[in-house]
Amino acid sequence: MSILNVLLSPDRLLVAVDTLTEDSATGMRSTGANLLLIPHHNAVLATRGSMCFFLDVYDLCLQASLRADFSISRLASEIGPMMDNLWPKHAKAAEKTGQQRNQVKTKIVFGGWSQTERRMVATAYAKHASTTPTLVHPLIESLSSPKEPLRGKAQSFDPSDVLGASVLQARYLNSKHGHQVAGGSVLVAQLRERESRVNEWKFVQPDLMRENIA
Repeated sequence: MSILNVLLSPDRLLVAVDTLTEDSATGMRSTGANLLLIPHHNAVLATRGSMCFFLDVYDLCLQASLRADFSISRLASEIGPMMDNLWPKHAKAAEKTGQQRNQVKTKIVFGGWSQTERRMVATAYAKHASTTPTLVHPLIESLSSPKEPLRGKAQSFDPSDVLGASVLQARYLNSKHGHQVAGGSVLVAQLRERESRVNEWKFVQPDLMRENIA
């Protein structure tokens, strides 16, 4: 379980995730990069779900990014079928660790600067079953996962708002599950037309974080 938030405007894209990961077989916790950049195309891929599945998707996206005819919109249209093709192998591996198939699900966001549209674009993908195609949802302004603790709350690109939303979500998830399933650090990717930047805020205390620029 993890946090995945997106804010989108024509000239700016912000993606925030936490870094806590857990080995489904051993239960051991570690730090994971739930968002990764494709810097040569000013794009970002992020997840709320299995790191192994996410890395498989990222690997294919990275390969696609080397094509001479690469475009953000073309790759965005290919990620859904890509996830469908990878899913049976992932679901089978998850079953071997004791997970039920109906518990295996993931959400991925891909976005960046579109040269054709001359603006930032982003798309969300959700997958939970081999028999159902990946749900593809082009984003207009924002995405919050989980969204329950943020209902009715204003969201903005302001660092304190981004940070506050992540803290509320981490508390909500940890309380809901009865143990820590979200936390570690908050990674925030911010993209503009010719710029990509990743910030990290570490949880020093439950209500406090320290910012470090990566």
